[in-house]
Amino acid sequence: MRRLALIALVGALVLAMMPAASARNDGPKHNRNDYWIDYGALPFEALPGAEAYWGEIAGAAYRIEMPANFNGNLVMWAHGYRGAAATGDTRLFVDNHPLRDFLIANGYAWAASSYAKNDYNIGQGVLDTHRLAKQFKSITGEKPDKTYITGASMGGHVTAVSIEQFPNAYVGAMPICGVLAGDELFDYFGDFSLVAQTLAGTSQTGFPVADFPAYAAVDKPLMKATFEAFPGTWPFALSPAGQQLKDVTEQRSGGDRPNFDEAFVFWNGLAGDFLMDLAADTRTVPVNGVGVGNVGTVYQFDNDPALTAAEQALNDTVIRQAKDPSATNYNGMSGLPVASGDIGVPVLTLHNLGDLFVPFHMETVYADRVAASGNADLLVQRAIRGVNHCGFTGIELATAFSDLVAWVELGIEPAGDDVSDPAAVAAPDFGCQFTDFSGALGSHLLATPCP
Repeated sequence: MRRLALIALVGALVLAMMPAASARNDGPKHNRNDYWIDYGALPFEALPGAEAYWGEIAGAAYRIEMPANFNGNLVMWAHGYRGAAATGDTRLFVDNHPLRDFLIANGYAWAASSYAKNDYNIGQGVLDTHRLAKQFKSITGEKPDKTYITGASMGGHVTAVSIEQFPNAYVGAMPICGVLAGDELFDYFGDFSLVAQTLAGTSQTGFPVADFPAYAAVDKPLMKATFEAFPGTWPFALSPAGQQLKDVTEQRSGGDRPNFDEAFVFWNGLAGDFLMDLAADTRTVPVNGVGVGNVGTVYQFDNDPALTAAEQALNDTVIRQAKDPSATNYNGMSGLPVASGDIGVPVLTLHNLGDLFVPFHMETVYADRVAASGNADLLVQRAIRGVNHCGFTGIELATAFSDLVAWVELGIEPAGDDVSDPAAVAAPDFGCQFTDFSGALGSHLLATPCP
């Protein structure tokens, strides 16, 4: 194995769920999917000592970068969510791997697919990423000895499903800020909305709301007035009802933990009405929200499983919405594939404690599934402080990937955090061990300092 040498990466690598890119109004249509490849944005310049490849396979665009000193290892990249054709997001484009500089400098080749469809389309991402990996030799002339898979946000979901669907294709996986619990993410969106509507007594009682203009003009102002301690103080100073909403959100997003207070303020104030607007946001929810439900969900204000009188009152009155089982059914790669936890290769994950878009709860659910499948020895998870979605520094990513490679190739299991122990998660120093506080401003926005 080529020995890894960590290199300094300038600034922070902040991975967005919907990466910014320049728009184009032209391009060939793919009749099969009604998406088009932005060929003008596809070419890219290789780093010194590397060669760039780009093109199309089965309606999906791709990029590959191959170093001259190729060490035999290929690293696949699975990108996050992009909009659907129904909302006009028909452009297909390819991101470079966020660890591109590190990978090329250390002899790794990387490859990334646009997928042939946008939207929350896990099966398409899994199949197109695997198809590209299979075509790597025919494109570059080199056959990789080992193939790793990495991905962020929705791409984390793609990564987790990929290693289960193609257990012999990848030797290790690194899903970061991943939707590892699948449709439980969308239930969480619904939880915030339904609990908030119940506590505020709004006129619209469901998820998603039926009339967003009316919701924005009438219901949101009512909710804010109900939840703030004084006029204009939402979300900084809360009424008793506002505190209940905050407490429920903490429990549903991962339990008592450092950096949640800052996260609640960020996602409900500094980032606009982000969580409140999820009441109407069906863009990232498969089948327009009919797959979201809370029948049987028990809402709590703290980690104690015993219900207080106030918790019982909320559970007795909260709006209940039944999930349409057909919305999350899947057959192979159709529908919404589930990451069951039946893994056969080492997996190392990273997640921000204050991420309330794809919350830390994804990690605890995934850990439980992996343990139930008898594979706990193949999973290492790391908590990172900060409130961003996918806010990691280059050092955190490079260190994690290096540790994953050492695990795969040398059998050295890396250290991690115990995400399944509520007491450990609630400890003041949780998330300190692997957080790199030396990164540029913004990589760990509103991260609480370590004791």
